[in-house]
Amino acid sequence: MLTKLLAFGLLWRLTGNPVIAFIILLIILYLLDRRFIGLTPNIFKPFQLGRKASRLRQDLQANPHNTSSKLELARILIDRKKYSEAMLYLEQALQLMEDSADIHYELGLCHLKLGNLDKGESLMLQALALNPRVKYGEPYLRLGEALAANAPARAVAYVEKFREVHSSSVEAYYRLGQLYQQLGRGEDAKRAYREALDIYRGLPKYSRRQQRRWALLARMK
Repeated sequence: MLTKLLAFGLLWRLTGNPVIAFIILLIILYLLDRRFIGLTPNIFKPFQLGRKASRLRQDLQANPHNTSSKLELARILIDRKKYSEAMLYLEQALQLMEDSADIHYELGLCHLKLGNLDKGESLMLQALALNPRVKYGEPYLRLGEALAANAPARAVAYVEKFREVHSSSVEAYYRLGQLYQQLGRGEDAKRAYREALDIYRGLPKYSRRQQRRWALLARMK
């Protein structure tokens, strides 16, 4: 905090305007966070995804049977949280790629996000049956998130399963700590947060950027 105040004072002195100094400080902090931490969202990503989605829609108008374009568009729509629209393209793709674990996972994720928990869980389990390591165990983590409110015990079981598949994930231990807190298992939650930090310290430097957000959140707990 002291560093930020000193930086603000210096910028104010240089610009002669506190409003401009504050805006410049916010921009600097944002750029530093995006470069080293990743807590703030990428403000340019929605525009980039929107342009790419428009291009893919045009491609599909010219060639409505292009499955790869449908899948790419569906994944962009998932990123933009447009799950109902994404499902339309995923269901069309699944008709031609019934053995695709990835499509089962993505379709299941859409159902989970829309509150269709039973259908979403079923599709996630089908994805895991087709490929136990699909998305490096990501279905277990998403099931844990989705079921946390309604079935916390099952949610914990899924996240613990993810931990077995992907034991070097700081996010998995952080999520597990959150679920333990919801269950009132305070000591287990603290242990999970400590394990998240221990894993982060043991990661190679090139992996820390991706996991740093979860390590900082675990530290706050």
